[in-house]
Amino acid sequence: MSGDPHGNGFVVPPMPSSPPPAPPDALRAVTVAVLNLTGLGLGYALLRRWLPAAGCWAATALLLLVALPADADGVPTAVPVVYGAVLAVAAVHGAVAGLRARLARPARVPLALLLGVLLLAVPVGGAVLYDGARAEALQQQLLDRLERADHVVAEAGRQPFTSAQADYRRALADYRELATGHPGSRAAHRVPDRMKTFYATVGAVYDRKDYCTAVAPLTYLRTVPQTMPERQLGALVRWPDDRLAVSLYECGAAGLAKGDADWPRRFGELLAAFPESAQAARVEPAVDGAVGRAEKALRGDEPCTAVRQLRDLATRVTALTAEQTQDGALAEDARRATGSADAGLYACGVDQYGDGDFEAAQGTMEDFAEKNPKDRNRARAQKIAIAAEIARTVPEAGKRLPTTASGGGIRVTVKNDSPHDITVLYTGPVTGRFTIEACGACRTYPLATTLGPAFEPCGDRGRTYPQRTISLPPGTTYFVHKPSSGATAAPGKDTAELTSGYIYTECAYTTEGFGTTA
Repeated sequence: MSGDPHGNGFVVPPMPSSPPPAPPDALRAVTVAVLNLTGLGLGYALLRRWLPAAGCWAATALLLLVALPADADGVPTAVPVVYGAVLAVAAVHGAVAGLRARLARPARVPLALLLGVLLLAVPVGGAVLYDGARAEALQQQLLDRLERADHVVAEAGRQPFTSAQADYRRALADYRELATGHPGSRAAHRVPDRMKTFYATVGAVYDRKDYCTAVAPLTYLRTVPQTMPERQLGALVRWPDDRLAVSLYECGAAGLAKGDADWPRRFGELLAAFPESAQAARVEPAVDGAVGRAEKALRGDEPCTAVRQLRDLATRVTALTAEQTQDGALAEDARRATGSADAGLYACGVDQYGDGDFEAAQGTMEDFAEKNPKDRNRARAQKIAIAAEIARTVPEAGKRLPTTASGGGIRVTVKNDSPHDITVLYTGPVTGRFTIEACGACRTYPLATTLGPAFEPCGDRGRTYPQRTISLPPGTTYFVHKPSSGATAAPGKDTAELTSGYIYTECAYTTEGFGTTA
């Protein structure tokens, strides 16, 4: 024992640098761990370890800064994982530190543990509230998306369907995603009502009775159930059907009445898509009526137009794809239109002849005679075709429509001074045609020879010319001589004023053109 400086025999031992550690206490360790799990660093605070407590506070503040305000996407998965790891480390570290360290307050460990347990409700409740806020933010996000889709539909409704179709598809994709991707959301529950608006907007042109324009959007609406669940559509699945059937019929009927080329396609679509509809049943009567109107027009001022209409009807009705129940009736309409067009050629040819279109009249009457061998007008049609051909060379010949009269008391002989067969056409009081065979010994005259005053065709007294004699009545008769097919000479013409008591002779000869003389 050493002495003190005052000479006493006793020495005071030095004071310890820190309080002695407390006895190990597991309950205290658990208390500190639980308090640190609250994220408030309270376990460290009760141990008066302020630096790690500040670390807990900073971690919690950083979490709140990242997570608030809550949005539909929430926080990145790494954030709660890292924060949970920080709390776990703080709990373990606090438990180790609190095993032998005394708490500042409350002095009684059970009370601190109870406080810790109660305070655990803070992070748990916060997580629950945050999840609710995030779910509400998601609901609002989906409602905003629904509203944007509604706006797209409203704007698209102000444009033609062809321009707006892409917008309709985009809005429909949003509705489908809301309905199938978020079926429990408030936005999804509103989709069925939005689809009613969607259908009404796309099909609005039908309500304006613009039937041809309505076909495309209504056809598109019939494809919507292929991509949208039927439970979202309900009765809308069949909503376009009647409207489309009406539109196809009305558009086709309007085109049929105006003579547009598109009406068979519309009627064909109607018969294919809605064969049992009331509109499909109206197709054949509409076609029958159009044929009847064209037939009536044959007796009007424009018979040729009526013929073209009937032929067009026959062609288009034949090509029209019809349901089996209508095939027979439509085929009969096509045959009727063809027959009426063929019969109407006569009226058309007469009209063309009267208008001075002799080339067209000739072709029409020849066509009529070929297609109607038993028609009562065939004989006269053939006469008109002859007269029209003559009038193409001698327009005066076409001033009167020829009759079927024949014969007369004046003999007219036509001789052929040509190396070609010739066809002689004549019209006047009577109309007809005949052919004279070629003169084998005859030749083509040089043009200069025909211009001389001594030129006399058929003048060789020692030659027998092929000839034909006909009997004609008095009056003006127009002759046209044309060479046989293959000859290049132009037709010759002559006008004869026939008077009773005379015998007349016509002579056909060939120069560079084709000439005749009486």
